[in-house]
Amino acid sequence: MIQETRVRVLQDEPVRKGRYVLYWMQQSQRADWNHALEYAIERGNELGLPVVVGFGLMPGYPEANLRHYTFLLEGLRETERRLGERGVRLVVRLGAPDEVALGLAVDAAMVIVDRGYLRHQRAWRERVAREAGCPVVQVESDVVVPVEAASNRDEYAARTLRPKIHRLLPEYLVSLQPRKVKRDSLGLALEGVKLSGIETRLKVDRSVGPAEGGRGGATEAERLLGDFLDRKLVRYAEGRNEPGSDIPSGLSPYLHFGQISALRVALAAGERAQGCEPSVEAFLEELIVRRELAMNFTHFNPAYDRYECVPAWARASLAKHEGDPREPAYDLKTLESAKTLDPYWNAAMNEMLRTGRMHGYMRMYWGKKLIEWLPDPETAFDTALMLNNKYFLDGRDPNSYAGVAWLFGKHDRPWGERPVFGVIRYMNAKGLERKFDMKGYVERFV
Repeated sequence: MIQETRVRVLQDEPVRKGRYVLYWMQQSQRADWNHALEYAIERGNELGLPVVVGFGLMPGYPEANLRHYTFLLEGLRETERRLGERGVRLVVRLGAPDEVALGLAVDAAMVIVDRGYLRHQRAWRERVAREAGCPVVQVESDVVVPVEAASNRDEYAARTLRPKIHRLLPEYLVSLQPRKVKRDSLGLALEGVKLSGIETRLKVDRSVGPAEGGRGGATEAERLLGDFLDRKLVRYAEGRNEPGSDIPSGLSPYLHFGQISALRVALAAGERAQGCEPSVEAFLEELIVRRELAMNFTHFNPAYDRYECVPAWARASLAKHEGDPREPAYDLKTLESAKTLDPYWNAAMNEMLRTGRMHGYMRMYWGKKLIEWLPDPETAFDTALMLNNKYFLDGRDPNSYAGVAWLFGKHDRPWGERPVFGVIRYMNAKGLERKFDMKGYVERFV
């Protein structure tokens, strides 16, 4: 079932004569549990046309480096194979995604697109809708509840979005069945690049190398999901915040690149609820409410990547304390080298540098210390976002922007006033030591 609220007509031109229905895949980089793909197959079958999937591989993608491209391409090669097994050809071309989509749209009867939530992703889709000269339909598949179905404004906090999402879950937590392709597109003559070994030929930023451990792609995502459900889910409610634990699912990079469906993950977790209801509830809170709060934020707040997105009360309080002494104070080179005097922060930074990941609780601590150590809150905001997007596999994601903004008070509330932080939430090493066994975490990454 594809709910009508997932589907939005971006350009209502008449369907024209074409060789195929084009699905321009950019966000939902997978061959199953993909509403946009299934919608394209439905329309192709109705029109008696094959479906072609197009992907624009952009060497200069904003803030991306070799780490991100390696993970993306590992997944894309698998998606190409899985689409082929369904009778659908993937055509990858080098260039800006909107340019690639428009090039493939020339011979298309209509164009289906998936949805992106960042400024440049929306601009690409708007341009394709203006210039394609045929129907362009967007189908939202990377959230459980579509953004505008849940809310029509920038939500104040998770507590204001949560009831809106929960009311809609019975409607949207439903399985998506694959459609059978009536005419395959495997034999169509279409120019595209070969993905085998393409990393060595791409002119991309190579300052950050591939992450240690964990390949990109649906197979690895499915393995991680199965391991999480079998071994970790039952312990999630009580143990998810322990930095030294292996309880987190590890799925965030795969969700970021669209290599696994959040809907599929949610349904799979729900099937294991008996006997571990608190853990399933806690996991779905993170997967659906918190993650979709981030999509809400980047969609409705035009300043999501600038310090101006921080709530006025938080900016006023931080400005009041901008002249407070920062002791110690570190420069960017020291931070990127993980050579501060704080062993917990250094461990978190090393986890990021090596693996492209960081335990969720340590992400909060890591970011809060930047506020404490850098000369002013705006510098701290820009530095946190730059490091986040540079090293994390799931950087440059709505969750990244919402997570950095949260450090400065977005989606939070005022707390007790203190130096440097004002009334925004404060975290310190003693809190880590009081709550967790930090020795094992430090030993792993320092």
